[in-house]
Amino acid sequence: MKKREFIKNLGLMGISPLIPRETSLNNSSNEIILFSKTDSDDDFWTKVRSHYDLHPDFINLESGYYNIIPKPTLENHIKHIKRVNLEGSFYMRSNRFKDKNEITSKLSEIVGCNSENLVITRNTTESLDLVISGFNWEKGDQAVYALQDYGAMQDMFEQISERHGVILQKVSIPNHPKNDKEIVSLYESKINSSTKLILVSHMINITGQILPIKKICQMAHKHGVKVLVDGAHCIGHFQFKINDLGCDYYGSSLHKWLATPLGAGLLYVANESISQLWPLMADHEKNPNNIKRLSHTGTHPVHTDLAIVDAIEYLKWMNLERKEKRLRFLKNYWQDALKEVPNVVINTPFDSKRSCGIGNVGISKMKPELLAQKLFKEFKIFTVAIDYANVQGCRITPNVFTTIAELDYFIKAIKTLSNA
Repeated sequence: MKKREFIKNLGLMGISPLIPRETSLNNSSNEIILFSKTDSDDDFWTKVRSHYDLHPDFINLESGYYNIIPKPTLENHIKHIKRVNLEGSFYMRSNRFKDKNEITSKLSEIVGCNSENLVITRNTTESLDLVISGFNWEKGDQAVYALQDYGAMQDMFEQISERHGVILQKVSIPNHPKNDKEIVSLYESKINSSTKLILVSHMINITGQILPIKKICQMAHKHGVKVLVDGAHCIGHFQFKINDLGCDYYGSSLHKWLATPLGAGLLYVANESISQLWPLMADHEKNPNNIKRLSHTGTHPVHTDLAIVDAIEYLKWMNLERKEKRLRFLKNYWQDALKEVPNVVINTPFDSKRSCGIGNVGISKMKPELLAQKLFKEFKIFTVAIDYANVQGCRITPNVFTTIAELDYFIKAIKTLSNA
């Protein structure tokens, strides 16, 4: 069934039809700002939805891997591609590094750190691998991370364990912790005199659980242990400042919730830790205290970097506080509707400070892969199956373009499958 067909049938199911999309869009950021000053909340999110080209054949509830780009950012990205293609080597030799410095400066303002502690990378994996592989490991050193951490990071830890003789200690994060102390104590229980580095997810990618990063950092530093934070899903998702966390390293992907084009990320390194890392690729910058020595990526699509500023401007127009509130509302909407349904398992904390837009839901006695298949084949809802550690379910990631009608349809689909 085509999306345009089953949406017509939503009314027959007792569900309001989808919010209509606007037929036109002012593509200039300034025009959009003037266009939206006095909108009601419902009007505002209707307008935001009109800024996206959405696939007509399925409902996208998998924004976690990649947030598709709103039209203003996309059109400016295309302009950047044309500019770089027009100027060619002239741009690369004359303007590339100057522009990147300005982009980094603007990015540092929204993430809350000094630009001298920040470099633009291509994704979170690159950022975190740079730290894990570039750390000054010695045989017998110990690293700590969670079973729920992203697989690529766990793979890199296994590699440095084989290469350098690093001992790996693992914790398992409960889906519904009692309090912050329970989480902090889990990490602290694995620390000994050989522990050098802890990896912690700011937001666990498979459940959306937000961990108490500042408290973990304070605990770790008392033991002389550095903290690397995986913030893949956090920049542009909810409000915080990197400087307030007290971490030693922070990596994130900008093509997720900041909604830049694919291939943009960041790495933050605290002052005293910059000189202690080996870069993934050697750079002509030899000052060990200059973070730019860590950011050599060779020739890459620089127009993606240029579009970071456009994504920042779009986020400023939307207002991060307003976006965070909306994303949390959408997650709470479907989560609350399903929490008492028989056979439905919610794998994400209900406490508002412990999650935002990402959630995870499963059906008892149904494999997550089968649940994802049924949601797509029978209901044309796209999501992703998670089946490892203590998480068995589908990750549900609505976005700012998601409507209540779409979530009502998803809720009805889960209720139907849970009764099968």
